[in-house]
Amino acid sequence: MSRGKRYDTEPKLNLKKVIATIIAIAVITMFIISLKNLLLKSSKKEEFSTMTTYYSAYSNGKWGVIDNKGSVIIDLNYKEMIVVPDKKTDLFIVTYDVNYENGTYKTKILDKNGREKLSNFNNVQAIENYNNNEVWYESNVLKYQENGKWGLITFDGKEIIPADYDKIYALPGIQKSIIIEKDGLVGLVSNSLGEIVIKPNYAEITSLTNTYDNGYIVKNKDSYYGIITTDKKTILNFKYDDISHVTGGDMYVVTEEGKTKLIKKDGETVLDSGFDEIISIDGDSIIIKKDGKYGVIKVSGTVVIPLEYDDLKYTFDRNYIAKKNDKYGIIKSGNETIIDFKYLSATYRKEANFIEAETEDYKTDIIDSSLNTVLSGVIISEVNREKGYIRVRLDDEYQYYNFKFEKKKPQDVLTTNTLFLVKENGKYGYENKNGNKVVDCIYDDATEQNELGYVAVNKDGLWGSLKSNGSVALNPSVNLNNNLYIDFINDWHSYEELNMNVYTK
Repeated sequence: MSRGKRYDTEPKLNLKKVIATIIAIAVITMFIISLKNLLLKSSKKEEFSTMTTYYSAYSNGKWGVIDNKGSVIIDLNYKEMIVVPDKKTDLFIVTYDVNYENGTYKTKILDKNGREKLSNFNNVQAIENYNNNEVWYESNVLKYQENGKWGLITFDGKEIIPADYDKIYALPGIQKSIIIEKDGLVGLVSNSLGEIVIKPNYAEITSLTNTYDNGYIVKNKDSYYGIITTDKKTILNFKYDDISHVTGGDMYVVTEEGKTKLIKKDGETVLDSGFDEIISIDGDSIIIKKDGKYGVIKVSGTVVIPLEYDDLKYTFDRNYIAKKNDKYGIIKSGNETIIDFKYLSATYRKEANFIEAETEDYKTDIIDSSLNTVLSGVIISEVNREKGYIRVRLDDEYQYYNFKFEKKKPQDVLTTNTLFLVKENGKYGYENKNGNKVVDCIYDDATEQNELGYVAVNKDGLWGSLKSNGSVALNPSVNLNNNLYIDFINDWHSYEELNMNVYTK
């Protein structure tokens, strides 16, 4: 049945063409959207990603806490410094009601929301430790006071030891080793194990080496020395007048009945003559000192390097840094000079296996493990073992090398950075990881990006900071001539005292 002439004579709809048209429109639309997003992405500067961390802050005579974005977490309302024991944990120790005349004070613990924590413990304090210019707090452990005695708790309030001790403090320079003192005698708590390793029955405890792993030299009440390990084993009995902080190959340097000797851990004597002092034990070679001169002997007593040097330090592969006539060079077993005595100083960088030697003009030569001078006239600014690179300054420019001394672009080694320092016509700016200019070269001085994403920039003698995308956090306006170390968190700059992890403005 016909529905009319007009309908019958109209062209019929071509479904294939309609579908094709719809698909074409969709493709064009998707292309436009993708292009738009690409343009937006390319125009948007890359942001720096990092976990939240916390720092003590000081301004206008008051103390508080900021985070890694420079946001104030605890208002700067306190007269005393707020201690941040662990920058990754929102646990802050506030000291208040201080009476300087009688030395009394109170403490409280706050979290990032200002709520009080660990309120069932009194006078909670962080345990401070130090080594040279570095100051830190022992991780995940706090001390508290009750009835005039001290105990230990974890950050979440778990008791490690009860408050039974007269004093609690860190073993200086050694991590995870806490001294407990009771009735004038000392013991040791291992922070890594969370338990007492050495009971407080001794007169003195020191670390055998610069790490707790090698155990502790312990002096008993009768003034005799022994060695106790972190697993509570006595490896040298308490019968020695003294024990030196030298070990190697399960051998130790002790003094017994006025005589210094090298012994095995079972007490057997290895060497007891030919020296005044044993400096180090390196395999079966031993650096000794006699009448003010240094040399090397074997465990057998055979002389390898004669006693004719003013200083001697082992490096690698039977090679030694030696000092003679106020200059340093490199010698090897057999007393053969490998590198002439021409340096003001020389240091073995064990973490990267190279020798850093200072020249007459106070620059540095870098000598590799094959004893070749691979870089000359540089200033070393960083040796990063974790990322495997060396950063040096040469002719007022920074250069990067891996531990094979292959030159690298900053983008190759600073893989998490979003900004990279560049220099043009004596001025500094920044580019991104693709090599595109992000910040024009307008600054007189500048730093590489720090671990929080900020850079410090200098103009006309004043410092400011940029954010991770290159935008200005603080225009150059701060005189930091008294700062040995320049660092920024947003518009907060590092405190002038290097050993304080504090930011101010």
